[in-house]
Amino acid sequence: MPLGTLDRAPPPFFRQGPSALSKLLFFSALALFLMVADRRFKVTQPIRSAVAVVLQPVQWLALQPVSLALGVNDYFTRLATAQAGESEMRRKLIVQALRAAQVEQLLLENSRLRHLLNLRPTLPAEAQAAEVLYDAADIYSRKLIIDKGLTQRIALGSAVMDESGVMGQVTRVYPLTAEVTLLVDRDQAIPVLNTRTGARSVAFGDPLFDGGGLELRFMAANADVLAGDLLTTSGVDGVYPPGLPVARVSKVERRADSAFARIYCVPAAMIAASRHVMVINPVSAQIPARPDVVPEPAVGKKPKFKLAPPEAAP
Repeated sequence: MPLGTLDRAPPPFFRQGPSALSKLLFFSALALFLMVADRRFKVTQPIRSAVAVVLQPVQWLALQPVSLALGVNDYFTRLATAQAGESEMRRKLIVQALRAAQVEQLLLENSRLRHLLNLRPTLPAEAQAAEVLYDAADIYSRKLIIDKGLTQRIALGSAVMDESGVMGQVTRVYPLTAEVTLLVDRDQAIPVLNTRTGARSVAFGDPLFDGGGLELRFMAANADVLAGDLLTTSGVDGVYPPGLPVARVSKVERRADSAFARIYCVPAAMIAASRHVMVINPVSAQIPARPDVVPEPAVGKKPKFKLAPPEAAP
C-alpha cells in the first residue's frame, strides 16, 4: 500500500479538542459576562432563590447538631445561674424578714418618742412602679427614660430607686414618659448621711470613677469616714425621703498637700441593670407652705416683720 494513502490523523481516542488557553479565555469571558449580567439585569436572582429554597431543609438538618449542643449548654448555664440567683434571693429574703419583724416595734417606739418630744410626725412617701424603656441618646450624660409621665402624675424632681437603693431623680416629664438623671451623672448631687457617724455631706456624681460612681467633696482630710461606710439620704433637701440607701464608701484618699480628702463611693442601686424602678414623689409636696410675712409699718424706726394673721373662718 502506498504511504500516501495512509490516514496520518491521530485516532479519536487521542484527540485533544480546543487548547487549554482557548478554554481559559472562553470561560473567563463567560464568567465576566454572567457577573455583569447578574449585576445589571439580575439574571441569576430567580436561580439563587430556587436553590436557596431547595437547600433550606439541608441547611436546617446540618445545623441541628450545633443548635442541640448550644441549647444543652445554654440550659445548664441558665440552670446554674438560676440556682445561684435563688440562693441569693433566699438569703436576702431572710434578711428582709428579720428587718420586717422589727419594723413594727421600731415604728411604735419612734411614734412614742416623737410624741414625747412633741415632734412633727414623719410624712408618708407616695410611690408608684415604673419600667425603664431605654437609655437617653446623649452620650455625655447618664440618663434613663421610664414609661410613666404626666398622665400618671409623675412630678418633676421625684426620686427614683430600685430594690437596692436610690438611682436618680426625675429631671424632665413628658405626657407619657419621664427622663431620669442618674446619681452618677456629673451634674447630679444628693445630700447623704453617714449611718455610722451621723455626719451629713453631699455626694456628687463621678462618671469616670469605676464606670460610674459618687464622690464626697469638701470633706476635711481628718473627717471620720472609712471604707465600707453606708450612706443614706439625709432628707434635708425636701426631695428624697430620709433613710434610703445611696452608696457605700469604697476608697478614701488622704493627702498631706491638700486640706480635703478624696472619698469615692459605689452606688447601692444597680445603675445599669435595673429594669423596674419605684418613683417616689418629692417630700416637699407634702410639707405645709411657709406662712406669708408682711412688713409692719413704723415711723422713725427700722421696719419690723411679723407673720400675717390667719384668715377668719367663714
